[in-house]
Amino acid sequence: MASTRDIRRRIKSVKNTRQITKAMELVAASKMKKAQQVALAGLAYANLLADVLAALANKIDEAAHPFLVQRELRTRGILLITTDRGLCGSLNANLFKLVQEVRTPAKFYSIGRKGTQFLARSKRAMVADFQVHDRVPFTEVKVAAEFMVKEYLEGSIDTIEVIYSRFKNTMVQVPIQWPVLPLPSLKEFLEQLGRDTGTVRVPHADDREVLFEPNAPEVLRALLPYYVNYQIHQLALSAKASEHSARMVAMKTATDNATELLDKLTLEYNKARQASITQEILEIAAAQYSAA
Repeated sequence: MASTRDIRRRIKSVKNTRQITKAMELVAASKMKKAQQVALAGLAYANLLADVLAALANKIDEAAHPFLVQRELRTRGILLITTDRGLCGSLNANLFKLVQEVRTPAKFYSIGRKGTQFLARSKRAMVADFQVHDRVPFTEVKVAAEFMVKEYLEGSIDTIEVIYSRFKNTMVQVPIQWPVLPLPSLKEFLEQLGRDTGTVRVPHADDREVLFEPNAPEVLRALLPYYVNYQIHQLALSAKASEHSARMVAMKTATDNATELLDKLTLEYNKARQASITQEILEIAAAQYSAA
């Protein structure tokens, strides 16, 4: 049995660890709530874009826009969104499994230090990595989105896909490989987006005569890049909410384990202390008996 001094030292160490994990749990919970609020704040913008796109659906030749043209698949473009730090359970490991399932030729782009390190370690074709701060500002995500769109339009890649963790609730984060470009038809795109994300209201058909200036194709050509930027930003926000949620759960589990370990150490300390006291009493009694 360990000495009482060693047990006290371990109890102090575990208490300090529990204090740290509890603080990290509270911080992650606060950040998760803020990330959810930011994601919800963009719904009005998404609904307005959906309305305009629906109005355009029957008034343009979809083959005229490069985002709507289906290409021969030669090289996929994949944006991997991971965390900058660890201590978030198996969140990143689940994303890495999706990357390992990619067998066709692909070029990778990364947001998050963990993803960048994994792509470099696994010697995959990584074109660029982007730094996005914890608040996930649109201006920073836009840089990554526009860079990939430029590569797509130049023909360097034939798809734009995003591998990220979709936030469902506090306990569940699902690794997803989400196709961004090329888009299906506008109607199918809007229906799929509303069905899969639950964040965009799919508008009903509008039979009114709407005048677009300068014309409907020009409006579509200007509008779709905004929608792609917005969509990738929303995926990054969902990934950030998943990160904070996974870290909160991991830290809560660590805190609970520390509490359980403290109970065991306290019981062990009491037993050791009782045994020490009993031994001292026996030694005193034996000494008195010998003296008698």
